[in-house]
Amino acid sequence: MNSLPLGVYVPGSTLVHRAPAGWKFGLLILFILISAIFAKTVGVAVAAVAIPALGYLTARIPLRIALGQLWPPLPILTVLGLFQWWQRGGDTALVTVLTIFAAIMAATLLTLTTTISELMDAVEKMMAPFARFGLPVETISLAISLTIRLIPLQLATVQEVLNARKARGASFSIRAFTTPVLIRSLRRARGIGEALHARGVGD
Repeated sequence: MNSLPLGVYVPGSTLVHRAPAGWKFGLLILFILISAIFAKTVGVAVAAVAIPALGYLTARIPLRIALGQLWPPLPILTVLGLFQWWQRGGDTALVTVLTIFAAIMAATLLTLTTTISELMDAVEKMMAPFARFGLPVETISLAISLTIRLIPLQLATVQEVLNARKARGASFSIRAFTTPVLIRSLRRARGIGEALHARGVGD
């Protein structure tokens, strides 16, 4: 799990760790918006990457964990960059890739330095004013926290199935790959549903 995106929390007492989750969440949204609007040159895009990189240093995130969290999107960003380079030129492609990667770095820094319970509490507080209009705040925050948690679990399931097939020396097959992944996913979903029902969620 430590090598899977969103699958690890690094405990610490740094300034980044101690900052309220709501502030970090708000700064993340603000950073993504500002970088998307103003990152029009390579220099500004590099600066956008440097900001969350400084956050990693401040939070004292081990390099191995940081790399393990950030490398999975790189193949997709590479393909995107090549397409942008073909369509709009090298500078535009580099700016696009760097801006997206900066957003991924910032979002990952949030999950590395914030527990799921802290994120859940922050979401509830931010949506609390809308509860008077009938918005199910607790249900929404629970859904968001489950989504964040289930992403690494689902990736771990895919990795387990691939490793099992590799250990058996079996050739790749779409049906043989998707069937165990779907079965494990459905079992997990059923287990989570039964656990939530037992705790009275949704009643």
